[in-house]
Order: sequence, then C-alpha cells, then structure tokens
Amino acid sequence: MDDILQEFLAESWENLGQLDSEIVELEKDPQNAELIASIFRTIHTIKGTCGFLGLTNLGAVAHSAENVLGKMRERMMEVSPGAISLVLEAVDSIKELLQGLEATGEEPNTDHSTLTGMLDDLANLATAPVADTTAAPEAVAPTEPAEISAPAVAATSPAESAPVESEPVTQPVADAPSSEARTPEPTPATTEVVADATDDGAKAAKVSVADLSIRVNVNVVDSLMNLVGELVLTRNQLLQLARGDEESKYAAPITHLNRVTTDLQEGVMKTRMQPIGNAWNKLPRLVRDLSQVTHKHIELVMTGAETELDRTVLDAIKDPLTHMVRNSADHGIETPEIRKANGKPESGTIHLNAYHEGGHVIIEIQDDGAGISRERVLKKAISQGLINEADADTMTDSHVFSMIFQPGFSTAEQVSSISGRGVGMDVVRTQIEKIGGTVDLNSKMGKGTTVRIKIPLTLAIVSALVLESGGQPFAIPQLGVVELVRLSAEDRTKIETIHDKKVFRLRDRLLPLVHLNEVLQLEEESLEDDDDLHDTNIVVVQVGEDQFGLIVSRIFDTEEIVVKPVGRLLKNIGLYQGTTILGDGRVVMILDVGGIFNQCGGSSSHSQAVAEDNNSGTGRETISMLLFGVGDNETMAVPLSLVARLEEFPLESIELNGGRKVVQYRDNLLPLLSVEGAGYGGGETIDPQPVVVFSENSRSMGLMVNEIKDIIDEQLVIRMQSDRPGILGTAIIGKNAIDVIDTQYYVMRSTPNWFAKVEDKKSFRVLVVDDSMFFRQLVATALETAGYSVATCDSCVAAVEILERNANFQAIVTDLDLPMMDGFEFCEWVKEQSNMQETCILAMTSSNSSADQTRATEAGFDQFLVKFNSHELISCLDEQFARTKHSAGVNA
Repeated sequence: MDDILQEFLAESWENLGQLDSEIVELEKDPQNAELIASIFRTIHTIKGTCGFLGLTNLGAVAHSAENVLGKMRERMMEVSPGAISLVLEAVDSIKELLQGLEATGEEPNTDHSTLTGMLDDLANLATAPVADTTAAPEAVAPTEPAEISAPAVAATSPAESAPVESEPVTQPVADAPSSEARTPEPTPATTEVVADATDDGAKAAKVSVADLSIRVNVNVVDSLMNLVGELVLTRNQLLQLARGDEESKYAAPITHLNRVTTDLQEGVMKTRMQPIGNAWNKLPRLVRDLSQVTHKHIELVMTGAETELDRTVLDAIKDPLTHMVRNSADHGIETPEIRKANGKPESGTIHLNAYHEGGHVIIEIQDDGAGISRERVLKKAISQGLINEADADTMTDSHVFSMIFQPGFSTAEQVSSISGRGVGMDVVRTQIEKIGGTVDLNSKMGKGTTVRIKIPLTLAIVSALVLESGGQPFAIPQLGVVELVRLSAEDRTKIETIHDKKVFRLRDRLLPLVHLNEVLQLEEESLEDDDDLHDTNIVVVQVGEDQFGLIVSRIFDTEEIVVKPVGRLLKNIGLYQGTTILGDGRVVMILDVGGIFNQCGGSSSHSQAVAEDNNSGTGRETISMLLFGVGDNETMAVPLSLVARLEEFPLESIELNGGRKVVQYRDNLLPLLSVEGAGYGGGETIDPQPVVVFSENSRSMGLMVNEIKDIIDEQLVIRMQSDRPGILGTAIIGKNAIDVIDTQYYVMRSTPNWFAKVEDKKSFRVLVVDDSMFFRQLVATALETAGYSVATCDSCVAAVEILERNANFQAIVTDLDLPMMDGFEFCEWVKEQSNMQETCILAMTSSNSSADQTRATEAGFDQFLVKFNSHELISCLDEQFARTKHSAGVNA
C-alpha cells in the first residue's frame, strides 16, 4: 500500500478513535462549543485529505457530515438526538469506507447518496442563527423523523487511541430512536494523535508530537519482543552455567549481561504497554446505543483508564469487556419506571474501574441494577444437572454465581436482540483464563452486580515457579501461586480425608489437595504412602475465589520464562497454558491451574465439603503469627496480617544511602532495618538476605532477619511486658515463649511520617507550557515527584488545542515569551473560557522586570514566578490543591 495512503489511514483511525466518545458527550452537553469544534476539525481533516488522494465517496460523506457540524458550530442548528444519530451514521459509513480502503487499497464503490442527501437536507434547513434554546425546536423539528435510526452496537472497536484521563469520566446516555445492526469495525495499530492540518494551532501541536515520537509498525515491536525473549532464554542458560562458579572469568560479563538484558526487556515491554482506556473507547457509544434499544437511562463511569498493560492482553480482553458491559445494560440496569418504584434514581450506572495490584491488573465492571437472584441460579443449575438439590443449601454465594459461567447457562426470562441465549459468559471466562487470568462475579439482589477480572500485565515473559512431579519438570506462572507449604513426616497427620478427598488444615481452613502426578497421569507413588523419610511439598494455588493445593515431588526456584504456544496435539487437553525452555536447556510444559481445577471437579465435590467445614468452624479467636529467626538462635514473631511480603535480596543489591541500607524494590527504594538488641555472633553475613516487608499505601519498609521459620495460628496474649525497644512483649506461641515485635516502632524509625495522611494529588492535573524541552522535563519531573499529574506542550497554540479537546486541568504553568501566541495572550484566552474560571494559571519566566509583573497581573495570572525555584512552584500548587479540596468538600 502506498506510504501516503498508509499514513492517511493511520491518522484517520487515530482521529476517529475519540470521535464516538466526543459525539456522545456532545449529546449530553449540546452547548459545548469546544467539543463541537473538535468534532468538526476531525471530520474536516479527513475530508481535506480525501480531496488530495482522490477519494470521492469518502470525501462526499465527510463533506456532508462537515456541513451539519459546521451549522452546529455556527449556532445555526441545535444539537438534537436526531441530528446526532445522523452524524453517528455518517461516522460509521466513514469507518466502513476506511475499512474497505485498508483491505483492498482501493476506495469501495458503495452508494451513500441516501445518507449524504439526508445530511444535506438537514444542513439546508438551518438558515438562521439559533438565538436561544426556546427558538430551536421549530427550526430542527423536521430533522427528527422516525426513520432516522441510531447505528447499532459494533462487534469490535473502531479505534483505540483516544486521550486517557486518570479521573472518572461520566458518559450519560439519553433516550433516542432505536438502532439497527451495522458492519464490524476495524482496529488500528498506531498511537500518535494528529489534529487538523489546516489549523495553525494544530500544526504547532503536530510538530511538537513529531519531535517527541515516531510511528513504528506493531510487527516490528512484536519481532523485537520475540528477539528479547530468545535473549532472556540465553541469559538464563548462561546464568545456570555460571551458578556455583564465582571464580569463573565469565562471571563478571555474565552478571553485566544479566543487568543489560533485564533493562532491555523492561524497555521493550514498555513499548508494548498501552493504557486500558484504549479498550474502552467504544464503550460510551455502545452504552448509548444500548440505551436506545432498551429504553433505559444509563450512565457509564470509567476510572483508571490510564492503567497500562501489554497490547496483546489488551486485545484479548476487548470482547469480554464489551460482552459484560452489554450484559449489565440489558440484564442488570432496570427500566426507569422500575427503578423509580424501588426508590432508585431513574438513571442507572455502570462503573468500570482498573488498577494495578502486585504484578496484575484488576478490572471491575459494576452496575447498580437489580442484581442476580441466587434462587433462580440454583433452580436453573439443578434443572441442567449441574448440581443436585442436596448440595444447593450448603453452597456459598460465590459458588452459586460461578454457575453463570457454565456453557449454555442463562437466567434471562426472555431472549432479546442483545442477550439471553445462554452464550457469552462461558466464552468470557474462557478468554480470560486463556491469558492466565481469573474472573469472579458477586451480586446482591436490589443492589447490583460486580464482575472482577484479574489478568497478567503481559503474556510474553512471565515469572514462573519451577517444580517436579512424576520425574518431569513443570512451570506454574507465579500469578496463580499463593504460597508454598512443606510438611515434615510428623506433620502428615494434618492431611485429612473428607468424602474420599484429601484436604489439609491450613491456618484453620481446609485446603483441598490434588496429586499433580495423578492429574497428569504420571507414574509416581503418593507421598503419603511412601516411607517416613520424605517431606510433602504443597503448592497452594488460586483459581477465582477458590484455593487448592498441588502435591508435587520437588520445588526448585522461580525463573523468568518466555511463553511459547502449546503444540497442536496438546492444545485441547486443557491442562497446559504453553511451553518454555529453562535455563538448563530443558523444554517444560507450563501448567494451567484453572484447567487442573476444572479437571478435578471444580468447586463442587470436595470443595463443598471444605466450605461446609470452614463455615461450621471452631470459633477460636486465633491469628496467624509469622515466626522468624534473628541474632544468635533467637526467635521472634509478628502478626502475619501486618506482613505485606517475604523477600530475599542478594547482598550485592543492598546499597548504603545516607548511612542507611536500602534496596531497589518495585520501582522504588525500600529502607532496610535490623532488629534492635539481637546479638549477632561471628559477624557472618547472610546471602541472600531474608527480609520481612511491611507496606501501607505507597510506603514500605523491610526488616532484615536471619531466616523465616514458620507460620502458627495462636491466640495472641502478651504474657509479659518488655522494656526492650521494638518489642511489645512475650507470648506463648507454639508452646514456646517468643517475643512479639512492635511493628509500629520499626515503620516509624524507617519513615517518621508513616501514619501521616497521604494526599492523592493525581487528580490535580497541571499543564506545563514552555518551548524548551529541557525546562519542560525539569518542571514535569519536579511536579510528578510531588505527586501531581503533568502534561506538557511546547507552545501556547498547542496548549489551546489541548484545552479545547479537554479543559480538565486544575493549573497551568506557562512561560511568557513564546512564539505565535505569548503567555499574556494565552492567559487572557484562558480567562475568557467559561469552563476554566477555576483554573489557576501561573507565569514562570526568566524575566523579573516590574513591567512584566504588572502586565501579568493585568492579563489575569494568579501568580508570577521566576525560573526556577521548584519549592516555590510546588508550594503554590499545594495551596491551590488545598483550596480545590476545600471547595469540593463545601460543595459536597
């Protein structure tokens, strides 16, 4: 395909990516001139380029849509649901033509004369400016005939590159005419934003983007990722060869290669990371169209759109997300009449939320609808033979609602054009589990339903636990591993049998056990039937809300692995996620714990017995205590609930900073402390160093210990107080007198303001305008370190373009001496915008003349600052942030 045509397609898809959301937002806020101007410029850009490339059909549709939008922009036509629906139909036709052009390299010869005629007629009806809202209906009434229908929900996303915001975005949906089915929409593969080339401001914005970014074909990135994966495998093999031979002349270069490979891997991974908001672009339009079909009022609220994950994972979750949002709109949200009768607002809400948790991404889809009836689900499950009536009363809610993910299962009373055929939710679970994720559903009658998805950040390179069963090695992604348990021969009596199933009482909770060799049909004797010389190794894994233990022969270590697809002969077995090559060159299978769980009966059978036993309980008020060794054979304890993680750090990774020990940990520095008063004889160091990590919000600290000994459930009663710093007192734990450490003492020593309230400044957005890239980066770094969310641009013209698209900035920091539009003119423009009256604007310049200060005050600047005192700037923004919070509290 011609390079110019390829560039046109890429830019058109990027611009169209945000168009659906903007048009739906315009329907909510018809008087938003900036929004109308942004939509107009997008269509105008496409139309202008069509003329240059000779794309007559595409140009005709864009031209007719532009005429209507132009009348809206000039206030000669009111923004009405009928007009919006017609513009959306034009957008769908543009996408259809672009799809055909992309597939064949030639413009489709599709007849759109009826659509362009309707658009032209609508534009011709507007002959005089709309003076006010009372005069508009007569002028536009003829534009809303019954046959103008809204486009229906597309199966796939048209474009995935709209700007992403960190704060909640609410998309209300109003009633409009019913919709009809249309063509699937294509998915673009690039992420640069390009504005109207005919607009001077857009030209400046485009130049600034070009200076800072390049467009790379995704195939190139994927190929690079594959090469990095092979490099990781080679690195692992070299590390395996060098292990245990520290005197080798290859040890130093291999260590350096390890660091470089890790940095390269992280860098390439970042190129594939995209905000999850790219998968959400089509949802406002989807919900808007669904509301027309179902005659409901629905608001879509999206938070955490900036949460990033791998592009391949993003592609895998688009369809499941679409299906679950569609289900919430059709099954979850009630009609306005029913909601009003039940004391609810007439408008229902669907809330999408995404955030990072550990090495995973959590996505929640929550609605405030009618909820799901437990009784109806049970009745349907019994009728389909999924469970028997005897088990129904003892099943937990989570197990009941998990039935919804069974193939062919539906509680819908009638089949609609949207859902109700019993297909979809099983496909959702299959898709999520295929990428190593889990999906759970919880619901309360009358309150609503929440679906929680947990997925890995990436599929290419993952951390995995290597183990052995039946004489063969296997790998399990750490995403699903909860903990490791080793039972000595004496402790095997803790393994019990319930309904012919093995269970283990782990911290007063029964854990179902599965022999991995039996599931995989490998020849190996059960360890319980062996002699008394062997320990029993249990890998505790998580599937949804359920946990079970895999009994294996040996547990080795964690290793970063490159996931390769399963061979054709094995892909239907359902027990393997993929395959990989270990550092020693062995090819091993990657286990699918979800598939193993389902193969063993899932949450029915013995899991029900476990739940029944857990619910009966013994009622003992015990807590789990972590026991660890310090000093010369001294054992101490801490409540396990206070512990965030247990880590081991190589001594070479521990650094001295300002006289205190720190280690680089999860993109931050973790302060390390030793237990006070513990005598250490001989001065021997421990490598790797065991560390107990305590965390709260964004704060963490680590306590260095000798070894992690055990976890014991006991009633915590301090029998003897202690005067020793850092010790609460002595308790009897496991029939021994053990000191319990004072966690507060150590966290306060590491971070004196540990318990101070952490202000969440991410919602306070600052726009920095300066033509020096160095200075922009300097200011952005200082403000981001202080917790603020920062965007930058190189001119006031580009800043105007940004603010026209999205004026949701709480503060602007700008230089005064800038080309095309200086800071004074820019400030005056900002102060004229009705939707930016509360925005704080600061002048920051190298000039300190009294004339500039006087002119800055007259222009409307809130403060005049001289470059560059970061403390002064942050102090000014902190004051504005405090005022904003106070104002929000008063208004609430």
